[in-house]
Amino acid sequence: MIFVNPPIVDNAMFDHQDVFATLNGKLPLPDKIESVHLLLKQRFAFIDRVAVAVYDKKTDLLKTFVHSSSGDKPLGLYDAKLADSASLLEILKVGRPRVVNDLDVYERVPAEHARRIAAQKYGASYTMPMFLNGEFFGFLFFNSYRKQVFDEAVLHYLDMVGHLLSLLVIHEISSTQNLVATVRTATNMTQHRDFETGSHLDRMANYARLIAKEVAKKHHLNDALVEHIFLFSPLHDIGKIGIPDSILLKPAKLTEEEFDLMKTHTLKGAEIIDQMLENFGLNELPYVETLRNIAVHHHEALNGSGYPSGLVEAEIPFEAKIVAVADVFDALTSSRPYKEAWSNDKAFALLEEMAGSKFDRDCVAALIAVREEVEAVQRRFKEDALG
Repeated sequence: MIFVNPPIVDNAMFDHQDVFATLNGKLPLPDKIESVHLLLKQRFAFIDRVAVAVYDKKTDLLKTFVHSSSGDKPLGLYDAKLADSASLLEILKVGRPRVVNDLDVYERVPAEHARRIAAQKYGASYTMPMFLNGEFFGFLFFNSYRKQVFDEAVLHYLDMVGHLLSLLVIHEISSTQNLVATVRTATNMTQHRDFETGSHLDRMANYARLIAKEVAKKHHLNDALVEHIFLFSPLHDIGKIGIPDSILLKPAKLTEEEFDLMKTHTLKGAEIIDQMLENFGLNELPYVETLRNIAVHHHEALNGSGYPSGLVEAEIPFEAKIVAVADVFDALTSSRPYKEAWSNDKAFALLEEMAGSKFDRDCVAALIAVREEVEAVQRRFKEDALG
């Protein structure tokens, strides 16, 4: 008989507390940023704001994504073209973080983001560019109301924390982007939805973001949710992969039975999304319910005449209401095998006519209110001769 001595357990071995343990949990990214900010303030009480802005190469937009600002939101729901910010472009040109220990130097800078930061009376800032495989991904900002606070000892610590936060942000965004890119590639390879081009998906995703941003304050949407609505919008019709070409590409009006089968693309979308999340190991992807709601409910109508569930008014997830308006507007203003493109005026008029019965009034009004930005999206993602 062999006797094995039990291991000696010294409770002192487990006395150490991992201060970043919360980052291993299932908290949303904004909560993780808030947690790190609180830890930073324990060490450096003068750090008053931590913020992340992500970059969209297609539109050259730099967009506020998450922030922890102790109630201050100088750049909440904000975006701007990177090309319009000489100071931020200089960071990329030099290829290193930037330390400004007296923000008074930017007092007269014309860029709106600089004016907002100045109006908030921040005294100093540390800006770190984020890269993924050498590609610029966005910026990480540390701000203080005090001046002359970012010395070498502080910066050494912030460098480590900054790269940790960068990895968190990059993991979340790149996981979502890879998921979206894979689906779009699959739909192109199978040649389904051949009239719904990449340009259509880019346009309607940008329309959805414009609407979400415009209604955000009234409907309590934060920057991260607005960005995820933008990221997930292109997957709204993913379920059409499972619809036969004879129905999906039929140039004539569908029969009642064919239309009933077409309507199942919403539920098929939920099934495909669940399978993808399982296969990619992304079941814990933040805002995954937002993704499902967009795929399943973007054809619901306020008066209950929509599908698949006949939801009414507040029963319809708000992100689905946003995508419904964005999708229909682009469908109306785009050429199809069975129709000519409508003018923006004609499309807006129809949306207004159906606001309150089919479409959410706030979403329709929001899209019309940003007409100049809508037209900029149309110019940027113009259809070519192939659609």
